[in-house]
Amino acid sequence: MKTWVGVAICSIGVFAVACSTGPHPASQQPPSRANLPAPPLPAPTGFNNASNGFTDAPTYQADQAKFDEVEQIGDGLGPLYNAQSCRECHQNPSSGGNSQVMEVRVGHNDRQGRFVFPEIPINGGSEVIKGRTLVNQRAICPSGAFPETNIQERVPQSENIRTFRVSLSLLGAGFVEAVADSTLIAIADRQCRSDRRICGVALRVPVLESPGMTRVGRFGWKDQQASLLSFSGDAYLNEMGITNSLFPDEVTTLCNTVSEPNDKAGADGLSDIDHFTRFMRATKPPTRDARLSATAAAQRGEALFAKIGCSVCHVPTLTTARAGTAVNGAKFIVPDALGNKTFHPYSDYLLHDIGTGDGVAIAMVEHYGRHVYETRWQDMPLDPTQLSANRMRTAPLWGVRMRSMLMHDGASLTFRDAITRHRGEASDVTKRFEGSSKQEQEAILAFLGSL
Repeated sequence: MKTWVGVAICSIGVFAVACSTGPHPASQQPPSRANLPAPPLPAPTGFNNASNGFTDAPTYQADQAKFDEVEQIGDGLGPLYNAQSCRECHQNPSSGGNSQVMEVRVGHNDRQGRFVFPEIPINGGSEVIKGRTLVNQRAICPSGAFPETNIQERVPQSENIRTFRVSLSLLGAGFVEAVADSTLIAIADRQCRSDRRICGVALRVPVLESPGMTRVGRFGWKDQQASLLSFSGDAYLNEMGITNSLFPDEVTTLCNTVSEPNDKAGADGLSDIDHFTRFMRATKPPTRDARLSATAAAQRGEALFAKIGCSVCHVPTLTTARAGTAVNGAKFIVPDALGNKTFHPYSDYLLHDIGTGDGVAIAMVEHYGRHVYETRWQDMPLDPTQLSANRMRTAPLWGVRMRSMLMHDGASLTFRDAITRHRGEASDVTKRFEGSSKQEQEAILAFLGSL
């Protein structure tokens, strides 16, 4: 069996296990003070459209222009798509942030309760879209060139699992990418070994720019991507319909007139997905509201947030790997600007079942391409991504004050609604919140409003 994707936690132990080995032997002496590594530095924050130091200002501005660029049919837009630019889904309060844009995902369960990927007919049934859960909301035809070709996707009645997913902020994503796998696995291990019911899943997924290599996923609502280049290629095809070096196959060739791949390297040797990746790596994490975070209520709320257990999953602080560390199958070396930095995402970037899962599993063809599916998954007797169906990535809370629609589907409109909606692994935490005094609850809400 080709085990290319797996779970990296001790208590479930499916497919791949990567757990801590316990304390060091007593005979092992601690390092001398002179040999201690330099302490980590804080990551820069802000909403000022400026680089975190990964690139210089002109490069950052050029990459942002690519991120903001509106794609046209002549560029390869479509045939099926959701947006015409990266910024359309990632824009609040600046390029790379979140937005009100939501995508549609569907499917159904078989008689054994396993998720089944939808089959969506287009053009009167002449073609059926398979291997995806995403339903694109826009199409480039019918058009003058193809007046009788209707490829708009619609949800079949058979697909009774239906959900929205809100667009995620990408600000500070370079620091998230630079976190070592071992850090996330250690968090999962610590959760699962404690006496709590909370047990996060660290799911290993393909690094598409490094064929055959895997890494702990951290991007997307299902942790379906581990690298920002893989994430960029995925979004360029599935959200904008633009083929690229990592995703060379169109979802449909109907109405398609542009040669593949649509995204080709420019005079600088970089393709659009390279520019998108470099831009995201250079963005600054969201900054807290200085005025609100200084209030007594918010400071008390932060302590209560930890006391009732919210911080078990919404981990306040993470530290990136040291500069010079090779990640993503050695295709990216953590630079000084991103290495050995502390940042405050309020997330463990693990998958959890908190009773709000949308029931939709990771679609292999959609997120990793047909070639990966055919060569590395078809012969597996069990699809490990079924583990993701009722689990969602812990929503990072940095910048949450910029969101008016909360949780993965945007269905919770207040912080209180979002908290009390938590069930499953988070049931005990929710009960502790609900059992807190009104003043304590208001303090927690004030803290969230400062993030």
